[in-house]
Amino acid sequence: MTSRSMGRRDFGVVTLGALGAAAFARQTPARDAWTSLWNGKDLDGWTTWLQKPNPASGVFTIMPDFDDGRPAIRISGEVFGELRSTRSLQDYHLKFQFKWGETKWPPRDAPTTKRDSGLLYHVHAAPGAEGRTWARSIELQIQEGDVGDLYAVGSAIAVRAKLRPGSQAADYVYDPAGTWTYFSQIAGQSGRCIKQLDNELPHGQWNTVELVCLGQDCIHIVNGKVVMRLYAPTRIDGAVPETVTSGPIILQSEGAEVYYRDVAFRSITAIPAEYRG
Repeated sequence: MTSRSMGRRDFGVVTLGALGAAAFARQTPARDAWTSLWNGKDLDGWTTWLQKPNPASGVFTIMPDFDDGRPAIRISGEVFGELRSTRSLQDYHLKFQFKWGETKWPPRDAPTTKRDSGLLYHVHAAPGAEGRTWARSIELQIQEGDVGDLYAVGSAIAVRAKLRPGSQAADYVYDPAGTWTYFSQIAGQSGRCIKQLDNELPHGQWNTVELVCLGQDCIHIVNGKVVMRLYAPTRIDGAVPETVTSGPIILQSEGAEVYYRDVAFRSITAIPAEYRG
């Protein structure tokens, strides 16, 4: 992966000075109530899309009494695709739980292949647009051992990061003391930044993932721990790059069985106190 340190010419979006002055500076606590994004009964409020449509495959199903008597969404993973909210979110705190299933599917069914899914946010492209499997967005990675990583999916975003010493693929790792660096999945670049802390629970347990987005600030949180802070999400599909701070979310079907539940959000006007930098 190749990423670029931020300078005053990068994408024409922000400067180092602007980042230093603006990031995570808000002080007023958020108080809005939580709103369910999934009703626990069906997929009303969501749309589905599959890379290789197969209506009989049952990729996205509801488990009404799955665990502890509580409902969950089952994503089989057998076909790559998306479960997309019809609601567009902006300035919000999102929270949900996920748990890995057992089944894996080709081409990601090897014993050593990690189970994979993902949360895409600030989505700004239609399903399958440009022949892409994953719509242009920012990804909070949900993959065994990598929950909270960044992938800038056909987009760009800044993270304080440092190059991992000795890494063969120029791996960058989130570091609050690192250099502001733009990550972008273009021209063969992966657009990946590795989270600083592996805070995922052992296989078979429910994990809580949170995402805070306020203006140009984004925070990835896994089981109550901040694993990455990001800034200046940027769409790069137009003639001129521009900031993107809203959009629907997507839960991915990506070769592994996974369950999601308790998907909810609240509107915010400030970074929650417990997650301020």
